[in-house]
Amino acid sequence: MNSAVLDAPAAPRPGLQIDTKWVVIGACVVLVAWLALVPLGFLLWQSFLTPQTAAKSAEFTLGNYVEAYSSLETLRLFFNSLQFALGAALLAFVIGGFFAWVNERTNTPFKALFFALSVIPLIIPGILFTVSWILLASPKIGIINTILQEAFGTSIVFVNIYSMTGMIWVDGLHYSPMAFLLMTAAFRSMDPSLEESALMSGATVPQIAFRVTLRLAWPAVLASLLILFVRSIESFEVPALLGLPVGIEVYTSAIYQAVHRYPSQVGLASAYAVTLLLIASLGIYFQSQLSSQSHRFSTVTGKGYRPRTMDLGRWRYLTAGLFILYFFVVVALPFLVLLWSSLQKYYTAPSFEALQHLTLNSYRTVLDNPSFGTAVWNSLLLSLGCATIVMLVTSVISWIVIRTRMPGRWLLDNLTSLPLVFPGLVLGLAIMVCYLTIPIGVYGTIWIMLIAYITRFLPYGMRYSSTSMLQIHKELEESAAMSGASWGMTFRRVVLPLLKPGLIAGWIYVVIVSIRELSSSILLYSPGSEVVSIMIWELWQNGQYVELSALGVMLIAALFCFVLLAQFIGKKFGVAEA
Repeated sequence: MNSAVLDAPAAPRPGLQIDTKWVVIGACVVLVAWLALVPLGFLLWQSFLTPQTAAKSAEFTLGNYVEAYSSLETLRLFFNSLQFALGAALLAFVIGGFFAWVNERTNTPFKALFFALSVIPLIIPGILFTVSWILLASPKIGIINTILQEAFGTSIVFVNIYSMTGMIWVDGLHYSPMAFLLMTAAFRSMDPSLEESALMSGATVPQIAFRVTLRLAWPAVLASLLILFVRSIESFEVPALLGLPVGIEVYTSAIYQAVHRYPSQVGLASAYAVTLLLIASLGIYFQSQLSSQSHRFSTVTGKGYRPRTMDLGRWRYLTAGLFILYFFVVVALPFLVLLWSSLQKYYTAPSFEALQHLTLNSYRTVLDNPSFGTAVWNSLLLSLGCATIVMLVTSVISWIVIRTRMPGRWLLDNLTSLPLVFPGLVLGLAIMVCYLTIPIGVYGTIWIMLIAYITRFLPYGMRYSSTSMLQIHKELEESAAMSGASWGMTFRRVVLPLLKPGLIAGWIYVVIVSIRELSSSILLYSPGSEVVSIMIWELWQNGQYVELSALGVMLIAALFCFVLLAQFIGKKFGVAEA
């Protein structure tokens, strides 16, 4: 059936008629173009302006770039940022890639359980994971140092989390589950016949892993490293909490410092942001180029094969033990230290004496805090609203890109993906500059944060919607059109129900990451528009460690319950990972 049926004009009717199809499509296109391009334009424009004061208006200048890139401080920022991002990406990949290989290619016990648990670390917000490791490895109050100092009768600091090594450790460990999921998908879709041939030829397991498996998975390896690098270069929580106290600055913390100093240097922050934006853009570009050439490393296989796992012998108990240790270090230990801290009146290291002073006062303090109810309500409103708008808009955009021959649809697809290159803090800065300049009344309200969230997570919604749209045959829509259904009715009663699994999966994911979001919010919130992540940040700034821990425990428990509910809904509606 000719696909042009969908675009065929309806029979003329008397009076002025407004085609719902073009109204909806036009609104979505304008919204995506506005969200993706306008803040970027204002960010670049602001980087060429002097600060505006009560006595002097802003003027065009190159001084922001001169100040940002003509001193040794610039080289230090660049070196620190690259060192941190590369180190964290490599650590996350080594840990996650190793466990992905063990999970998919060996006969290690408990593999199914480990895969099910792999998503849990991603639930823990970055600020809580960082705070938990401060409580574990701080030179003064860290539990690890306290235990070792008492055991050896010394005051030597054994581990110091306030260092570049500590920053790399925390960030890399936190995002190693992302590397695990990325490499698991690559290993699972790869034909294992070459590995089996090498095994039958007498090659050892390490030889097969390094000389066969990694070579076949090389595009996935590089793509995973690039994704992890881009994610690390935009990290804010770890550099802010671990780097700033000891003078280790990266681009994200330098942007934050420039905005919050007095007088505020938004132009200088914008100049720093341009560099960060270019680095992230290069990472995304190389990743997309690599994906387009991945066919060179493809192997041909059918759907019915059953890969033969490699027998590790007695070593399989070691890898199973490493699984358990990893889960303990990444999930159990951070959660337990937050739980312990939340049960103390004042933070103290675990001891038999401290067990006698357990209390729930910190939970009462948090629940009685006037900001708590507002923060929870704002977080729910933003996350649910953002997820709903993102999935509805991207469902229309994916339909345009995949179903139509509209001129420029490739540009629309790229515009929807453009926010991927915006690090969270840079996006927050761009939106702040944009809506400070355009007086439409959203700056200083919760709505500017909703705009930031929708912009930030639009590409993720597009991924889920496009994947689901590709699985729907266009004949169903053509049949509805032939039966006299309008485009709106066809989209509402045919397309959206068929997209339901992907839309639900994307909606759940966007809700979770929206509740965790801090880097965009930190520059946009104002009194009355705080969210839970901002409340945690303020508690940390005020030194209220036990109250912060109590709020963190409640947030992690709530997110965990939400994920369990989402899995139940997913099984009921047949939702699969997109």
